[in-house]
Amino acid sequence: MRNATGWAGLSLAGLAASVSGQWDPGTGAWGRTDPDDYRVMAWNVEDAICSTNTKSGDAGLPGYNNWNACVRIVAAMRPDVLILTETGDNSGNGTGAGVDSVATLTTVLNLFLHGGTDTFNGGVPVTSYVQLYAPGYDLPYIHVSSNHDNFNRNVILSRYLFADLNGDTRAVYNDIPLVAAHLWAPGGNGGIRGFPFVEINLPDGTYAGNAVVGGAHLKSGGSGDDATQRLNAAKNVSYVVQHWYNANQGSTPDPFNKIIDVPAATLPLDAHTPVFMGGDFNEDENSTPSTRGPVSYLAAGGVIGGADGTDHDGTDARYDDSRDPFTNGRATQSSSKLDYIVWQESIATLRRSFIYNSSSGGSAAWPPEIETFFNPALISGRASDHKPVIADFMLPLAPDDPPPGAFALLSPGDGADGLAPVGVSLSWEASAGADTYTVEVDDAPAFDSPLVNAGGVAGQTYALPELVYCTEYFWRVTAVNESGSTLASGSPRGFTVRAEADVSGSSDVNNPMYGVPDGLVDSSDFFYFLDQFVAGNLAAADLSGSADPNDPSYGVPDGAIDSADFFYFLDVFVQGC
Repeated sequence: MRNATGWAGLSLAGLAASVSGQWDPGTGAWGRTDPDDYRVMAWNVEDAICSTNTKSGDAGLPGYNNWNACVRIVAAMRPDVLILTETGDNSGNGTGAGVDSVATLTTVLNLFLHGGTDTFNGGVPVTSYVQLYAPGYDLPYIHVSSNHDNFNRNVILSRYLFADLNGDTRAVYNDIPLVAAHLWAPGGNGGIRGFPFVEINLPDGTYAGNAVVGGAHLKSGGSGDDATQRLNAAKNVSYVVQHWYNANQGSTPDPFNKIIDVPAATLPLDAHTPVFMGGDFNEDENSTPSTRGPVSYLAAGGVIGGADGTDHDGTDARYDDSRDPFTNGRATQSSSKLDYIVWQESIATLRRSFIYNSSSGGSAAWPPEIETFFNPALISGRASDHKPVIADFMLPLAPDDPPPGAFALLSPGDGADGLAPVGVSLSWEASAGADTYTVEVDDAPAFDSPLVNAGGVAGQTYALPELVYCTEYFWRVTAVNESGSTLASGSPRGFTVRAEADVSGSSDVNNPMYGVPDGLVDSSDFFYFLDQFVAGNLAAADLSGSADPNDPSYGVPDGAIDSADFFYFLDVFVQGC
């Protein structure tokens, strides 16, 4: 398994960043090296974010409570997407009872970010909120999972808009879709609290693709059953990522029809859109090196190093080895690393990952959002018993020129029937900005083994080689330029090559005496052939010479219309398709 070299890469990245002034923890600068870097943060906040918590400060020690500590740390780190676990648990926080509803927790998170009136605590003003310390920063798109364990919920907050990316009309999921047992997946869901995912529309002017983010709090506990629940959830999630979002490296999501998604996804993620997964997975991947843990399954799928990994290209995805930049410690809770971020490294390139702990680095390392907290060194411990994991990624950026424009397929029409095996030509509209086109033809809609895969086509037509009688074909065209590619709308289309004896349907479409062409081998074809045979029409009646040159029972192909052609036609007429 490939782990991130978080500490080794940190010193080099930190040197470059100190020049830009954006990343220099020793001086309290914890920002991105490049403003286009995409920052992911995963944090178990130990019940601090719930409706009954005090949203200001404790009497006598202004601001010295877990709410304010969490507010300040989020304001200092400013992630683009924030995965939170252990939210909404009032009894766990010791300030109330029960788990907050989705609507209540959504309101609480808005108070956490924007301030306002705390209607859950007597209508007092909220005096500690993220925008108080980071006025220009926001995470306005909030997904609170409806799944819970009667205590807490998983939450994902995003700087950018949620939008459907896989064609199933949904942009947020409370859990993975149910999966049937298949390959390494035992079947079921994403675990005790669900494994929510969100699909995020990144700004087109900055990024070439978008992003998908999942987060969860897997089953806690040290029993064998607890471990099995964590593993089963991770196996199911990795199967869904590989076969649903990645389409098993094909063109159709869920190619084995094992995932219950209604309406079903129709599109795999494109080559510029990575999947990230993060959260409290409740098992240190290094604790049992001889046994695979949940993080290993989330990254590598069924086999480490196989072709079933959760990366976009089918290789193993990567998971972080984040460190405290001052101590090199990797623990996120007590002495263990339980919190992780997993990502598709074939798309998203890690610049750095780290663990934030305010007790490390001394006072010079405190960012301005934290240095006014009562005893800043203690803010991490006051916020939660977990330390957040934070990672900055370099994503594919938008090119200067746009990819090819939208275009449509022209002919043959979708579902065209009765085509001859020779002379079929495909045509399509021009795509604005396209340099070339790629034409694919297959006898299966998945295009797993295309019969034609022609790249570099310059025009808007393509003549096909001789096809096979009685066969349905599928075709699609992709416009290509240096900035990307665009699939023709309506792709793929299908057409069917006629039966060999269907001569009237394909060769005499305008003669009403043979009936309406219907793609069937029937009496109209027989009488049409007889007419052509008697008339000596070489093109229509010389079947044995052109179509069966190697069968001696029909004589030597000689270009003549003779009895061999008649008996050959009788054979193919009886065979139909």
